[in-house]
Amino acid sequence: MRIEIKEIKFDSPEYRDEVELRDKILRKPLGLSFTEEQLKAEIEEYHLGAYLSGKLIGCLLFKPLDNKTVKMRQVAVDETIQGKGVGKKLVEFSEKFAFEKGYLEIILNARDTAVPFYLKSGYEVVGEMFIEVTIPHYKMRKLLK
Repeated sequence: MRIEIKEIKFDSPEYRDEVELRDKILRKPLGLSFTEEQLKAEIEEYHLGAYLSGKLIGCLLFKPLDNKTVKMRQVAVDETIQGKGVGKKLVEFSEKFAFEKGYLEIILNARDTAVPFYLKSGYEVVGEMFIEVTIPHYKMRKLLK
């Protein structure tokens, strides 16, 4: 399976595909949807997409917090291809991407069901469980080298 990962430009046709994928995987199952304000705020973020045969199958966002730390968020992989290594490839690519941009640390809020995935990728849990978008999450972090 040959997956291409690339940066997605904000407000492009690819960005609209990305929002649709995130909505389908992350929001609709919780009965949530994006607001215009939430989407407009994403102009300041990095958007990465994973493509298979030209079709978007996964994505993630990086929100810069300062000149050393980015927050990984909105990681989504199409349900038809979950468990096939797409998320792993996307996270590995994103870590190199962040490091090349000069960031030294990635933080994220992982859904409790995703914690084992991030632990396998070298992230550590920092702090106690908390509720975000109605479900349990844990703050996690990884130092880049």
